[in-house]
Amino acid sequence: MDLPDIDTLLQLLLVLLVVWVGLAIVEEILGLLGWLLGPLQPLVGLAVLALAVLWLYKQR
Repeated sequence: MDLPDIDTLLQLLLVLLVVWVGLAIVEEILGLLGWLLGPLQPLVGLAVLALAVLWLYKQR
């Protein structure tokens, strides 16, 4: 099984970090949206992670 390049993994981690920080900023700026997304934020993170894994498998 071939593993993805380190550069690809670093880019993926950077994208996940940007999405996570973006969600935190949106939560702080829009209190109502943060209140609505509060319990769902881990699920959103898991969805982004699942999409990233699917994208990596598609690249192979």
